Amino acid sequence: MPTKKKTVTRLDSNYVEQYDAYIERQKRKKQRLVRRLVLFSVVVLVVIGSMATYHFKQISLQEEKQEQYNQMEEKLTTMEKEEENLREEIKLLNNEEYVLEIARTNYFLSKEGELIFKIPDEEPSY
Repeated sequence: MPTKKKTVTRLDSNYVEQYDAYIERQKRKKQRLVRRLVLFSVVVLVVIGSMATYHFKQISLQEEKQEQYNQMEEKLTTMEKEEENLREEIKLLNNEEYVLEIARTNYFLSKEGELIFKIPDEEPSY
């Protein structure tokens, strides 16, 4: 089947030239609109991407700081317990009888006329 060729001749009138110029302006206007929309979309995507990246960095930083905070809280509680134990030890060391008891047990000091026998803490091997 042969393809039909358009055999309509084009009129060279002032109206046709104005209409062609109008159509050309519309095409350029549409092309500029598409370019602006693409450019705007790219800018918006870049801004959203940078904001998302910043947000995720802040989340990871906040988690890291929270972990450090929890570790410091644990360290603080252990130090407070240690401080309480040391204060109790200071109170006990101010007591003369406690100091004498420590001297007897650790350094084998005895009262006058007292004998000290050291018994091994281990179980006999037989």
